[in-house]
Amino acid sequence: MDTSLVMEHNKSEVFHFTRSQQPTDPSLDLTSVRGPILTPKPIWQYLGFFFDCKLTFQYYVHHHANKCISTLNAMKLLGNSSCGILPIQKYLLYRTCVLLIALYSFQLWFFKSTPKAKNLAELRKMQCKAALWIIEAF
Repeated sequence: MDTSLVMEHNKSEVFHFTRSQQPTDPSLDLTSVRGPILTPKPIWQYLGFFFDCKLTFQYYVHHHANKCISTLNAMKLLGNSSCGILPIQKYLLYRTCVLLIALYSFQLWFFKSTPKAKNLAELRKMQCKAALWIIEAF
């Protein structure tokens, strides 16, 4: 048996991109090549990016907004027991750490023909939480 023709079925995936209102997700039958029947996933991860079938990137933006909130929660631990860090230091941390996470590869989902309202609302919600964290010392 030629090993160059062996297919690794545990690494095989199927995913359908569509703009239709009722997406059909047909399975892919690989039993003819001694493989499984592959069913499409709702979210596909590739190189750290999350794709949904309509390319709205809502899951991707939600994932990064949650990473930002987790980073903000970790930053709340900075400082000692008698005093925390100054608001200007919090602002610098936000700009250098959190904002980079939130806007990581925004070119992927922020383009002309994609709906952006839900994605921007998700980021706005995260930014409001960050603003409250920055000014909570006052």
